[in-house]
Amino acid sequence: MLTLSIVFFVLILIGMPVSFSILISSAVYFYFIGELPFTIFYQKIASPTQNFALLAVPLFILVGNIMNETGIAARLFHFTRYVVGWMSGGLAQISIFMSAILGGVSGSAVADASMQSRLIGPEMARKGYPVPYSANVIAFSSLITGLFPPSISLILFGFVGNVSIGKLFLAGIIPGLLLTVMQMMLSWWIAKRYKIQPELPGLPKFKEVSHSAKINIWALLFPVFLLFVIRLGLFTPSEAGAFIVVYALIVGRWVYKELSFYGLKKALKNSAVDLGMVMFLIMAAGALGYAIILEQLPVAAGDFISRITTNHYLILALCLLLVLFFGMILDGSVCILLLTPIILPVLTSIGYDPVHVGIIMTTTILIGANTPPVGICMFTVCSLLKCKTEDFFKSSLPFIMTFILFLIILTLFPEISLMLPSTLME
Repeated sequence: MLTLSIVFFVLILIGMPVSFSILISSAVYFYFIGELPFTIFYQKIASPTQNFALLAVPLFILVGNIMNETGIAARLFHFTRYVVGWMSGGLAQISIFMSAILGGVSGSAVADASMQSRLIGPEMARKGYPVPYSANVIAFSSLITGLFPPSISLILFGFVGNVSIGKLFLAGIIPGLLLTVMQMMLSWWIAKRYKIQPELPGLPKFKEVSHSAKINIWALLFPVFLLFVIRLGLFTPSEAGAFIVVYALIVGRWVYKELSFYGLKKALKNSAVDLGMVMFLIMAAGALGYAIILEQLPVAAGDFISRITTNHYLILALCLLLVLFFGMILDGSVCILLLTPIILPVLTSIGYDPVHVGIIMTTTILIGANTPPVGICMFTVCSLLKCKTEDFFKSSLPFIMTFILFLIILTLFPEISLMLPSTLME
C-alpha cells in the first residue's frame, strides 16, 4: 500500500489529473503484488460499470442538462422573488432559496453555482452588493444541492458503501432545509450590516405568490414527483431517473415549449462529457477500492483510531477531519469514491447508522468545494463574478463557520437525518 500511496501523490504533485493518478497507481500496485494475476486489475476496472444502481448517475446528469435548456431557472427566479424577496438582502435570499429548489433539478453544486452566477450575479453587482459577499452567497448556497435529491454525491456514496440510495435521498431533505434556513439567517444578518435593501417593499400578497406558483407548477413539482415515485416503491432510484428524464422532456418540449432540437443535442453532448468524467473516476476507483480491501486498510484505520481514543464522538471527529482534509485538495466525487470504503466501516463498527454517515460525510466534503487549493465552486463563481480569490476567502469565514455549526448539529442530533428514512421506508 505504501508503493501505491507514493505513486499516487507523486503523480498528483507533477500535475497528473486525479483520475489518471488513481488508475496508474492502482495498476502499479497490482503489477507488483505477487499473489494475484494482473488480469484482476482489468476485472476490477470493468466491474463497477455492471452495477445497476449506477444507472441513476447518467440519468440524473442528463435530466440536469435538459432542465438547463428549458429556461427553468428564470421561472424559478420569478417564483422565489415573491417568496423571499421581501427579506433584507433580497437577491441573496433568492439565490439561497433557488438553490434549495434546484437541488431537485440539477443535483450538481457546480452547475447551480455557474447558473446563478450568470443569472443573479450581474443583478447583484448592479444593485451595489459587495462582490465578495455576492460570490460567497452564491458559492455556499450552491452546496445545498449536495443534500437534496437527486444529489450525485449521495448516489455515489450509496453505490460505494452499499447503502440504500432511496434512504439517502430522504435523509438529505430535512438537513437541506435546515441548511437553507441557516444560510438565509446569516445572509440576512450580513445584509443588515451592509444596509442592503429587500427586493420587495413588503410581504407579497397571497394572490401574487399563488399566481407565480401556478405559472411554475411543473418546475416546482419536479422534486415532488421524484420523491413520490421512490417513496411509494413505484420505481427504484435508477428507474425514477428514467421517469424524470421523460418528465423533463415532456415539460421542456410540449409544456414550456423551449426545448429545441439544438438544445436537446447540446444537453446530450454535455451529459456525455460529464458522464465520461464521472464513470472514468468510478472505474479507476473500483481497482483502488479492491486494493484497499486487500490491504485491510479499513481494519487498520479502525485499529489505529481505537488506540487513540474509544470515545465515539472523537472517533467521528477524527474521521471527519480526514474527510475535510482530502475534501480541500480533491474533487468531492473523488473523495467519496476513495474515502467511503475506509471511513464507513470504521464508523458503522462503533454504532453509527450508514445513512447518517452518508449525510455528514457529504456535508463535510461540500465545505472543500469553497476552500483553497481546489475549491471548484469557489473558482467557478470567482471567475464569473470577477472576484479575487483572496477577497472571497477573507469574506467566507462566517459562511464556513455556519457550515461547521450545521455539521455539529447533524452530528449531535442524528434524528435530523434519520427521521424521514425511518418513518417512510421502514
